Amino acid sequence: MLKNLLMALFVVMQGAAFAEIAVIVHPSQGAAISQDDISRVFMGRSGDIAGETFIPVNLADSHPAKAHFDQAVLGRSSSQIKAYWSRLVFTGKGTPPKEVGSDSEVLTLVAKNPNIIGYVPLSMVDDSVRVVATF
Repeated sequence: MLKNLLMALFVVMQGAAFAEIAVIVHPSQGAAISQDDISRVFMGRSGDIAGETFIPVNLADSHPAKAHFDQAVLGRSSSQIKAYWSRLVFTGKGTPPKEVGSDSEVLTLVAKNPNIIGYVPLSMVDDSVRVVATF
């Protein structure tokens, strides 16, 4: 009983530690984008969504939002994502998304380029980008 209570408390606390993540695109992008679309783009399977080609931008591994995004959106841990990209790079079958070090860099890149898709904590979103999903 105590073990189950502690486990439930841990799960609640872990979820509370992460801010909600907003997947963002340029405001001119009007296409509906699903979680599957986002996953395909960030896993390098296809950058095409509704006739547009998107270029993903990741936050650096050290950013807390990256681990949350990997788990919530891609369904894998950050170490699994790193291993996935290592295999693709080693075999010449893919290049991982560009990484940037801060939320403001992601916002700037997305706001300036209609083909970039990225993510930031929801609290960082401003009018320069459009939110297509939250996790």
